[in-house]
Amino acid sequence: MAKQPENPNYKVIAENRRARFDYAIESDLEVGIILEGSEVKSLRTGGSNIAESYAEVKDGELWLVNSYIAPYKQAKTFQHEEKRRRKLLASKRELSRLWNATQREGMTLVPLVMYFNHKGFVKMKIGVAKGKKNQDKRETSAKRDWNRQKQRLLKQNG
Repeated sequence: MAKQPENPNYKVIAENRRARFDYAIESDLEVGIILEGSEVKSLRTGGSNIAESYAEVKDGELWLVNSYIAPYKQAKTFQHEEKRRRKLLASKRELSRLWNATQREGMTLVPLVMYFNHKGFVKMKIGVAKGKKNQDKRETSAKRDWNRQKQRLLKQNG
């Protein structure tokens, strides 16, 4: 069976690697994001960071707060703010589910990855997560180390 060709438009822009360490991700959701032209051009060159950002539901809308998109040098007159709030696009059903999760259940909305999809649109994967305590982080780390050790032992004996 032939391998599917890699999609040339799909490209990861920014990834929040620390999110899986700090939070227990229960579910995730793909959302769109409203950007200005200079922001998209800057993302194509790879200047962004979502590590310290979070999402919130406010007034029936989903917002991305504290995300960084580098300024685009060629855009002289129509420059964007680097750390402005950006609106995320989700259906009303998803918005109500996210609002319930954050307000009633005490969950957090954490951006996991920002990427260009196969059509070339900027998308973001948001995780509905609960914060881990230090004990949980140590437990996760110990499990990961044990699984690595187990794989090494199986590889040596097998």
